[in-house]
Amino acid sequence: MTTADAWSATPPTAILVLADGTIIEGQGFGATGQACAEVCFNTALTGYEEILTDPSYAGQIVTFTFPHIGNVGTNDEDVETVNMAAASGVRGTIVRADVSEPSNYRAARHFDAWLKARGIIGLSGIDTRALTALIRETGAANAVIAHDPDGNFDKDALKAAAANWPGLVGMDLAKDVTAGQSYGWTQTPWEWNKGYGERTDGPFKVVAIDYGMKRNILRLLTDAGCDVTTLPATATAEEVLAHDPDGIFLSNGPGDPAATGVYAVPEIRKLVESGLPVFGICLGHQMLALALGAKTVKMHQGHHGANHPVFDRTTGKVEITSMNHGFAVDRETLPEGVEETHVSLFDGSNCGLRLGDRPVFSVQYHPEASPGPRDSHYLFLRFTNLMRARKGQQPVAEKASAPAA
Repeated sequence: MTTADAWSATPPTAILVLADGTIIEGQGFGATGQACAEVCFNTALTGYEEILTDPSYAGQIVTFTFPHIGNVGTNDEDVETVNMAAASGVRGTIVRADVSEPSNYRAARHFDAWLKARGIIGLSGIDTRALTALIRETGAANAVIAHDPDGNFDKDALKAAAANWPGLVGMDLAKDVTAGQSYGWTQTPWEWNKGYGERTDGPFKVVAIDYGMKRNILRLLTDAGCDVTTLPATATAEEVLAHDPDGIFLSNGPGDPAATGVYAVPEIRKLVESGLPVFGICLGHQMLALALGAKTVKMHQGHHGANHPVFDRTTGKVEITSMNHGFAVDRETLPEGVEETHVSLFDGSNCGLRLGDRPVFSVQYHPEASPGPRDSHYLFLRFTNLMRARKGQQPVAEKASAPAA
């Protein structure tokens, strides 16, 4: 009997029901229960723990195209969620192979137990290539994922739930993953056999607005010389400027930028008008574009992976980037005075912008490389160079590797 035959002969204990009525059955692991969400696929070969703790995945079910997920276990160091008190943003995960026992010296917990503790439903033993192809053809689908060890599923009820789930368009999910209050940050990036460092003497005072912040973004800001204070997504421009910052950072996050932008965009517009350096990533990039007069659109399948090539028009170089977004800035709506700086070499979509007359720029992808390549670390130095210029200091030469203070 082949592996596929063995799977098909085993009664299903987990199920994925798409909004069109498609049913995909497999074996459950992780948390039990059911959850409505959008199904996407991620092409990264490593970093599943970072991906599943990225707040930008709130409201989604992540299908991994790499077949072996969970094989190195989990540990506390690779978590990207800052607000651990919040419920997991990711609703479920789908993998090809059964989860094996962890084999890594850093493993502290089995992937299955970790998912249970995080409340994330797992589905294994399905043809993830076929599901990925379906998403590429028909787009990211609304669905319900369910796990019952006894295999009892009301398929009609699950079909109705999937069909009635409204989807991510119009959803403000930043409010669900942002921190509840202000906090500081001193941790610097992880080093081999050393762990994380600490820095408390950053010369640049930065206020970061947390729309679903990842930890490694904060680490790289700190490593670049930023003394970071983070404020919740609902922070007003007045609250930000009351900290007398040298620069302002707009973080990544989940959901529809236009929905979160109802309260965030007017404040971002005021921050741009302040004349201070502003740097945005992912959702921060999208809402900055909205504040400047552009529009955003829902993508067919989104970009999710650690191998996306991006062309930097400002340097003429190509960098391999980590991406996670289902909405994009409509480049055709960028107003005069807003320059497109980065472009996806997969589909030509917008991946960056800057203002010609103010120290303001942003990128769609994730330069913090967690997981993903380190090609884009220079952007954190680009941000601190804008603050240096405002202070009348000489810039530091950009490099494609780690930033320098």
